[in-house]
Amino acid sequence: MIDRRTVLCLGISQLISWGISYYLIGAFGELIAADLGWSRDRVYGGFALALLVMGMTSPLTGSLIDRYGGRKVMVAGSLLNAGGCIGLAFCQSAPVYYAAWICLGLAMRLTLYDAAFATLARIGGPQARGPIAQITLLGGLASTTFWPVAHILTALFEWRGALIVYAGFALLTVPLHRAIPDDRYGDGVTGERLPEAAPIAVGRRQRIVAGSLFAILTTLANFLNAGMSAHMIGILAGLGLTATAAVGIASLRGIGQSAARLWEVLFGQRVHPLTLNLFAALLLPLAFIAGLFSAGSGLAAVVFAFVYGAGNGLLTITRGTLPLILFDHRTYGAFVGRLVAPGFLVSAAAPLVYAMVIDRFGEAGGLFLSIFAGAVAFLAAVLLKARFARA
Repeated sequence: MIDRRTVLCLGISQLISWGISYYLIGAFGELIAADLGWSRDRVYGGFALALLVMGMTSPLTGSLIDRYGGRKVMVAGSLLNAGGCIGLAFCQSAPVYYAAWICLGLAMRLTLYDAAFATLARIGGPQARGPIAQITLLGGLASTTFWPVAHILTALFEWRGALIVYAGFALLTVPLHRAIPDDRYGDGVTGERLPEAAPIAVGRRQRIVAGSLFAILTTLANFLNAGMSAHMIGILAGLGLTATAAVGIASLRGIGQSAARLWEVLFGQRVHPLTLNLFAALLLPLAFIAGLFSAGSGLAAVVFAFVYGAGNGLLTITRGTLPLILFDHRTYGAFVGRLVAPGFLVSAAAPLVYAMVIDRFGEAGGLFLSIFAGAVAFLAAVLLKARFARA
């Protein structure tokens, strides 16, 4: 059984870790470009490099958690997060800048959701669904918390000083990760074992079909998440909102994520993960369609940010819980690590792809790209449910 202390520690660490790493570029990207005189592509290329590192190290990280547990792995990630933030704070040249992002890319793979989910699956086995949803409640507020915090810190210390403070936040997660138990489900330490249901995807062919559809859905969700993390504020500002309004409305994304996740924690046990996954995927294209009307309507902008956050928030949960019912939980870390790796690799291109599309076709072009990606993700969710729901 996974105790409340572990869930609380991981929830707080997810809030901090997401805020100081993944959402860093959305808060500081334009400031870094202006101060160093670099192009947008050069600055956002650092974030793309970090996502590439996440994809390349994903299978190994999952295997390490399966073998050694999440405590050592995630503590190492905390220290790397601090080092990456310090590196960015003192960078004056491109090699140092990109080296800092390589450090942050490895840190993100060792500390963010996929590492936390594998850790919980190792401790709780099939019983990890509830804790997986619970730790995302705080993690979903990372952009809502840290984008405004970054705005305040920048006003006080400029962007370099703000990143030094971020490094301090990273070190605060070390004791949180040290509190994670090294227990393994079934070893007689984590409490009474409950009867286990067999995985839905039985046999090599079904594993390939389920794994492929899961990988497609995860890849597109990660692509959209990376693109929106880097450019949502810029898209809203480009559609006519003031800088302050764009930051405020974009921060509603986090409110939408956590609101949807709270609903899942309270009522989601009544909904099959495949059904929840289908509903979450449907919200993505609907949100971006609303975004097309943001230029003339503040309400549409609010719907865009909130509904996208809700859909992305639920998909984060199903990314953690679907493998628990589709595949064997005993190899969760290594197997899921391979499945999500393409998502990190493709999402590495997202900031640059969005930058090029926006430069050429404007903010509406970025939204049309998002609608297409969201529609394909929804189709993958439809096929996944149609193929495996009856099983």
